[in-house]
Amino acid sequence: MLLTMMDAWTSLAFGKVPATPLPYSMPAAADVPGRFIAGQFHSDVGSLAYKLFVPSCYDGTPMPLVVMLHGCGQDADDFALGTGMNELAEQFGCLIAYPQQSRGANWHGCWNWFDKANQVRDQGEPALIAGVTRKIMQDYAVDPAHVGVGGLSAGGAMAVIMGRTYPDLFTAVGCHSGLAHGSATDSHGAILAMRNGVDVAPLEQATPVAGVPTIVFHGDRDTTVHLDNSDGVVRQSMASPRLCGGSAKVHRSEQAGNAKRAFTRIVHRGASGEVLAEQWTVHGAGHAWSGGSARGSYTDASGPDASREMLRFFIGPAATEQ
Repeated sequence: MLLTMMDAWTSLAFGKVPATPLPYSMPAAADVPGRFIAGQFHSDVGSLAYKLFVPSCYDGTPMPLVVMLHGCGQDADDFALGTGMNELAEQFGCLIAYPQQSRGANWHGCWNWFDKANQVRDQGEPALIAGVTRKIMQDYAVDPAHVGVGGLSAGGAMAVIMGRTYPDLFTAVGCHSGLAHGSATDSHGAILAMRNGVDVAPLEQATPVAGVPTIVFHGDRDTTVHLDNSDGVVRQSMASPRLCGGSAKVHRSEQAGNAKRAFTRIVHRGASGEVLAEQWTVHGAGHAWSGGSARGSYTDASGPDASREMLRFFIGPAATEQ
């Protein structure tokens, strides 16, 4: 599986093909109540397919929305199965959207986070993902105070971009095995950034945009996206003027823990105690969704449950208590 993911990443420089949507190769879990609906967003910028999970408890009362961005070689159904987000959404009462990259935009279904045109507001893929989000918010009752965006790998990198370019839309970001905003501006730079990590100090000056609280997961045995990129995402988020990480005193706490895999969790809080960022390093894990299900691709069931922790970060611990 990791070889397939790496092949997808390293082929970013190859040409595009006629627009063909990714196949819905896997059904959503049949044992989950609620509805899993296919949709399509159209705009002057382009079109984007998506899937939306609506829990059985939806009755028109505003509820949180989480936008999930798959990795290379994945699609909406695969990502839903691997992360188990639909099951959690049914349990805790959330809408979950899965925008789906077109093979016409990227042969391997990767979000083009490394393309400068897809790193700014109101252009390219950010505009399409924001458009899907707004469409769902128009069609369903959504609590605007709890609209999160998360993703894996290329999807994690794009989630970071979304949080920094649409801080008026998204209230929190979840990045699993991804990279900081502006880590690369072409396919060659993407490979270098993935392999070696990126110094975010120049990025903070080059992309002085707003940001939102961010939770990061990364395996310390990831050979596809270097672990240093996890630090880069957190440092960039903390430097955001909106979070005042650069001027306000930040309190850092560290916790070690064990699932089947050990992990280290670092929490950064502002002067008032508010959480600015969380960083989870999963020891012994590779390039895979921590705590995910083998029903989907690129998952590691042995790690702490990234889906549950992201959802807790997005909508608050009280809403996700057992």
